[in-house]
Amino acid sequence: MQSQGENDVVVITGASAGLGRAIALEFVKHGASVALIARGEERLQDAKSEIEKLGGRVLTFSADVADYNALESIGAEVERTLGPIDVWVNNAMVGVLARVKDTTPEEYKRVTEVTYLGQVYGTKVALKYMLPRDKGSIVLVGSALAYRGIPLQSAYCGAKHATMGFYDSLRSELMHDKSSVTVTTVQLPAMNTPQFDWMRNKLPNKPRPMGKIYQPEVAARTIYHAAYHPEREYKVGFPTLQAVIGNKLFPLLGDLVLAKTGFKGQQTDEPAGEDRLDNLFDPAPGLFKAHGRFDSKSYNTSVVGWLGRNQIVPVLVGVLSCLATVGLLRQAKQ
Repeated sequence: MQSQGENDVVVITGASAGLGRAIALEFVKHGASVALIARGEERLQDAKSEIEKLGGRVLTFSADVADYNALESIGAEVERTLGPIDVWVNNAMVGVLARVKDTTPEEYKRVTEVTYLGQVYGTKVALKYMLPRDKGSIVLVGSALAYRGIPLQSAYCGAKHATMGFYDSLRSELMHDKSSVTVTTVQLPAMNTPQFDWMRNKLPNKPRPMGKIYQPEVAARTIYHAAYHPEREYKVGFPTLQAVIGNKLFPLLGDLVLAKTGFKGQQTDEPAGEDRLDNLFDPAPGLFKAHGRFDSKSYNTSVVGWLGRNQIVPVLVGVLSCLATVGLLRQAKQ
């Protein structure tokens, strides 16, 4: 029996390490051919080698997602070499860990160009090929921080908020046009990726993910599922659900809690030192893979993510709960 996504052509940005690499491996596991886009050539080749050992078909492209022309050229090459693009996953991001007063205009611009415009540009290239065929799936990788900004990551939070505005507009346009091209977004919690080894850090200690940490494969499973079951939005991890709902109901409480916990919660007790890695404008050196340095503190499963991929379960629970309530009410009347 053919696996869902088998023989599909999938393009993934930010794919040489971290979550992007986990996403690529997830699609390859199901028989897809993948095109990996990232800046670091050494890590791209390392990812390619890992995928080829699994029997996967892979192309790699060293490019910056902030360069629309580069993405446009990559899209054309993927179509020529691998075939029609079935899925495009916008995952690339960069960040700066610093107070607003210490973040420069150039840093805000760079984070916005990669984390927000990189998703816009990738989406536009995907649409160029998908719309004429009236077929294809686009996944935007989001974050709980698209709903609830936190201290010390204003550039990244702003870019993720912007991505949600873009997504809302695009989704309604596709619905208006009755297009069969789909777009969905997956909002993520803190992930154990090399992001916290190489993000630009202006704080005294080494950065860490805030709150409960999940392995990148947890998110990759939902992103794969979302590509073929494009609901409006998926959430991974209870902290994501908590951030979305909490900010809608109690935004002031969120301000107070994050003012108290947001600074210490994003730093380890280990001094950052002077030789800090920094991938903001250029790729950081090193053969990083999917995981970061927090394996011992990371979770391999997410109930919220699983329920999102198996939505019939909460529906059945709701129906059974209603039936049980009706039964109890009837018994009470007798």
